Amino acid sequence: MTLNKFNLPDVGEGLTEAEIVSWKVKPGDAVAINDVICEIETAKSIVELPSPYAGTVTELLVQEGVTVDVGTAIISVSDEVSGDPTPADVRAPEAPVKPVQAMQPLYGKLSEDAAGDGTVDGGTGGGAPAGGPLVGSGPKADAVKRRPRKTSPAAAVTVNAPEVEPVQPLSPAEVSAAAPAAVDNRPTLSGTITGLVNRVLAKPPVRKIARDLGIDLADVVATGSRGEVTREDLVSYQAQRDAELDKADGFWGKAGKPQDQRVERIPVKGVRKATAKAMVESAFAAPHVSIFVDVDASRTMEFVKRLKASRDFEGIKVSPLLILAKAVIWAAARNPSVNAAWVDNGDGSAEIQVKHFMNLGIAAATPRGLMVPNIKNAQDLSLKELALALNNLATTARAGKTQPAEMQGGTLTITNIGALGIDTGTPIINPGEVAIVAFGTIKQKPWVLDGEVIPRWITTLGGSFDHRVVDGDLSARFMADVAAILEEPALLLD
Repeated sequence: MTLNKFNLPDVGEGLTEAEIVSWKVKPGDAVAINDVICEIETAKSIVELPSPYAGTVTELLVQEGVTVDVGTAIISVSDEVSGDPTPADVRAPEAPVKPVQAMQPLYGKLSEDAAGDGTVDGGTGGGAPAGGPLVGSGPKADAVKRRPRKTSPAAAVTVNAPEVEPVQPLSPAEVSAAAPAAVDNRPTLSGTITGLVNRVLAKPPVRKIARDLGIDLADVVATGSRGEVTREDLVSYQAQRDAELDKADGFWGKAGKPQDQRVERIPVKGVRKATAKAMVESAFAAPHVSIFVDVDASRTMEFVKRLKASRDFEGIKVSPLLILAKAVIWAAARNPSVNAAWVDNGDGSAEIQVKHFMNLGIAAATPRGLMVPNIKNAQDLSLKELALALNNLATTARAGKTQPAEMQGGTLTITNIGALGIDTGTPIINPGEVAIVAFGTIKQKPWVLDGEVIPRWITTLGGSFDHRVVDGDLSARFMADVAAILEEPALLLD
């Protein structure tokens, strides 16, 4: 019995590591060449890894969720086939397994004398081609056929599996003749797999739906029989996005529960880890991305006027900042990743900590300079309580009596540059946070409404975000939600 160990290959140009996301086989399973043995997550995407050997799985050498370097042994396969991995109802009649032919490893290296024509040196000596084509191309190397591929329950419901037709085994002569031709068109293994990975399959109508909904097809899990994104996949993806909004009411968790028990820890790995590294290398510690939006705040101004005249708010200073603060809290529950922190663990790994509480920071100019005290558990406060907290914070800060504890643990910050007569600006993110909103001055400006130019109270919101955590789509949705409240404060009653 020969034991073969399969090392993690470079499935992309210059890949150095990958995470084992899930195993599709277990010890004792029979596998054929090209059977999917596991899913790995690289810096680009999720990739299915095919087996270069046929035989029986003896050991999984790396656990799920572990990131390993390219070249690390991840699975061992013996050349002894435990039973026939082909389903009985599709097994070709009298299709004997040819062990020597089946065990030809398909992950080889380009020999120096064959690099020009793309032949693969599988270690057979003399630079001769290996016994089979590159994985995923050409005919199978033997009569052992692919095991039935596991699918998710959702895929089983929406996708009808095609019938499998019996495949007659090829003779050694036929395999030898076919292999070089298949290899000639594919000079490198990494180039072949990279081309397949980077292409998202979808029919034109599905692509149109995705464009209309603003969905990136690369973000959608494909369940089509050929690996394509289907209409049902888009519906499922959109439903998941909608469900995130539906859960906004319960996002903050149980009031009174200690904050250290309300922190959601999300390991940073795969695509997110690679993106974060690239962003940091291209900028400073927190790679900023800033966006701006003009807002018709006329109804906010009317609402503030009514609050000032209300008995419930007698003696309480009320300003548009109060409505913005409430809007930020509301929008963060709908877009949780803006209320988070990026944490380096010190060992090369990192995690995103999404906070299920809002310690709302308010940038304040004080005699001691700019300070950012925060309102603890701002999400639990009523509009009146939030107004009192803002008044308290401002009074304490102006008196220079803000305590260190009041400036620690912030989760998201507002800077009211409008109080200084500034229309907009690019705010710098407070350390330990990933988002900040700048509130510009509110002025009457000409505004087109229902086809007519009329004077309206207009302000500009500026937001800066840590691009390691908050992508362009998320930052835009968050700012749009904040703007929606300023345009129509009645939405807070939802």
